[in-house]
Amino acid sequence: MHRMIRIAGVSLACCLFALASTLSFSQAAPAKPAVGTLMSPSQTYGKLLAGLENEFVGAAEAMPEDKYSFAPPVSAGEFKGVRTFGDQVKHVAGSNYYFFGGKMSEADVKAKQEAIDKLSTKADILKALKDSFANAHAYVDGMTPENAFVMTASGTRAGMTAFGLAHLMDHYGQMVIYLRMNGIVPPASRGGM
Repeated sequence: MHRMIRIAGVSLACCLFALASTLSFSQAAPAKPAVGTLMSPSQTYGKLLAGLENEFVGAAEAMPEDKYSFAPPVSAGEFKGVRTFGDQVKHVAGSNYYFFGGKMSEADVKAKQEAIDKLSTKADILKALKDSFANAHAYVDGMTPENAFVMTASGTRAGMTAFGLAHLMDHYGQMVIYLRMNGIVPPASRGGM
């Protein structure tokens, strides 16, 4: 009798574990849209933005605060006058308002960029970076097939988004070099991909 209870208990535990595993697996990986599915501009650009945000914020978080002032030495190559690591992060945070500013005026964008340039602590810089990405997502989420290619004062919404994504990739690549020069493997490169 005790043996049957133990077998039933183990069986129940295995079933619950299998159910929990199945549920967490199905929640972790949403179904990929079928080939031929029409995707909206906001879905397409939003996915790209989220991926780059993850890599960029991960790199910014990986660098210790005392290395935010790091810039490669001139003796290491053509690095005269380059931005420090912290300046790279602040530049992107400020530039995100230019690329993804939407209805912000030029004066508002400039004021935002100047305020970000004055930041000095890693925590403040990271907050500004994350806030700039939240703004970028709001801009991209508002993109529709009807407004994606309508000309504005700075360009089309789709065009500015594409330019903003390219800008992120450029500076992410520079930050990867800075991290590796300090013996830090970028988070996106960890895990054997």
